[in-house]
Amino acid sequence: MKFPSTASGGAERVLAFALRRVLTLLPLLLLVSVVFFAMLRLGRGDPALDYLRLSQVPPTEAALALARQQLGLDRSLPVQYLSWLADAARLDFGTSWATRRPVLEDILQALPATLQLAGAAMALVLLLGLPLGLLAALHRDRWPDHLTRALAFLGVSLPNFWLGFLLVLLFSVQLGWLPAMGREGPASLILPAIATATVSLCVTLRLMRASVLGVLGERHLVFARARGLPERGVVARHVLPNALIPPLTTLGLHLGELLGGAMVVEMVFAWPGLGRYALLAIGNRDFPALQGFVLAMTTIFVLCNLLVDLAYAWLDPRIRLAARAA
Repeated sequence: MKFPSTASGGAERVLAFALRRVLTLLPLLLLVSVVFFAMLRLGRGDPALDYLRLSQVPPTEAALALARQQLGLDRSLPVQYLSWLADAARLDFGTSWATRRPVLEDILQALPATLQLAGAAMALVLLLGLPLGLLAALHRDRWPDHLTRALAFLGVSLPNFWLGFLLVLLFSVQLGWLPAMGREGPASLILPAIATATVSLCVTLRLMRASVLGVLGERHLVFARARGLPERGVVARHVLPNALIPPLTTLGLHLGELLGGAMVVEMVFAWPGLGRYALLAIGNRDFPALQGFVLAMTTIFVLCNLLVDLAYAWLDPRIRLAARAA
């Protein structure tokens, strides 16, 4: 069995693999846009009536007819979709009925806050979930293992919005240590990040524990110890690289959970991000804002999964060899 002899050839094949994954983004976005566009248009209610309500215009017959003409609702559904798709290809997602500003401008304004919250939550997941899972596995059936398993069970059982209320009650109302809402500095990020990250952190902890226990039972660790390698070296060089693969594989799913969980948490803490923007758009039945939000979140989710796939290939030599041979 022969492998590529040059690193450059392997890098080119891995790059081609990444490019193929990026190209799959286009049909996925197209499919999501079709489904969501149809769901909005075929649902109950009249979009023209929602438009007039947000515009504070009396819904007379003349006003409804004019609104349908302005919004293109008097055309067939396929024509409406193709017209919207042509505008979206130029990054024109229309004007929000509630804010009266371009949807893309609203999304770009709210996106940094959501990415900041999701990034802080992901940092907590990685910095706490992985080490605690390793600690629980290395002290199996002892008090660190029992304590972390109990905390993980409790954390998974608490909804993130309810945990957010409890955190506000304790650290903001009772103790007065941290701000209860808003985005006014690093201190205001602590509580929403904890509320967003708790469920994913506990799941990662449990997965890391199970993964480490699986690796600890493999034969090559016996030979590593027989060569005189200290226990810390065995863990660092042989246990961790193999045990990290399953948690890393689910990292993209966790990011989706964090982004989805941030939607509700942003409302609890009045965090000015995309989740709050989307929930307000749902309440207002703001169709252009909802369509732009769904496409933006789908793009972010797929790109993050692509980064996870590339990191997975970097961590596991077998994946790199498969990518080069493809």
